[in-house]
Amino acid sequence: MLVLLPPSEGKAPAGRGAPLKPESLSLPGLGDARATVLEELVALCAGDEAKAQEVLGLSDGLRGEVAKNAALRTAGTRPAGELYTGVLYDALDLASLDAEARRRAHRALLVFSGLWGAVRIGDRIPPYRCSMGVKLPGLGGLGAFWRGPMAEVLPEAAGDGLVLDLRSAAYASAWRPKGEVAGRTATVRVLHSRLVDGVEKRSVVSHFNKATKGRIVRGLLSSGAAPRSPGELVEALRGLGYVVEAEPPPAGRAWALDVVVTEIH
Repeated sequence: MLVLLPPSEGKAPAGRGAPLKPESLSLPGLGDARATVLEELVALCAGDEAKAQEVLGLSDGLRGEVAKNAALRTAGTRPAGELYTGVLYDALDLASLDAEARRRAHRALLVFSGLWGAVRIGDRIPPYRCSMGVKLPGLGGLGAFWRGPMAEVLPEAAGDGLVLDLRSAAYASAWRPKGEVAGRTATVRVLHSRLVDGVEKRSVVSHFNKATKGRIVRGLLSSGAAPRSPGELVEALRGLGYVVEAEPPPAGRAWALDVVVTEIH
């Protein structure tokens, strides 16, 4: 099972680990593309601060992120699983998993990134600010930039098992599984169900959606579930107590799973 995750805007401070060693990162086939984006981002942020702030879409309160990006090559690093601190990662709570579940997480989880393309949770990286929606002056939109390198590397990383795609739309634009890989890929939408005047109403709630996805991944890792297909994933999630609605799609298309919940937390 390969689980595709978005990163988070929230990140832990720079760690005490050694500075970035690009050659140590997983998916070495992305190395050249990573070097290109890193060079462009550092050059942008080491130059005109106001321009960098505009390109990166930073508020005045986040202006300090520009200087952090300029120092990416020398900043201390942390494992990616410790660096990302957003809602999904808080719910996933990697640090509290038992040893076997953590080993499964290191094998299964892949975090997409505007700067790195994709990293595994054990890869040591510095905190950065560069979303997939950014358009760097010398490269253009990062979602489009990453499509070529990802298309070469990700099918092999996906292996021959289930691909559970929990990315947001911006990060999904960097790689869309095709053909045979798409047929064993499942996306998840979390729907909040409630009664309004006796009629069921369903809605997607962004914050809650992220938290539920984090809990889903944690449940799969902790239980030792090893679904190899979208159909087996449906059964595994139902075994964890989730209400799941899904219909097999046409051949060569990804499955779309709806996880229906009645409580928001």
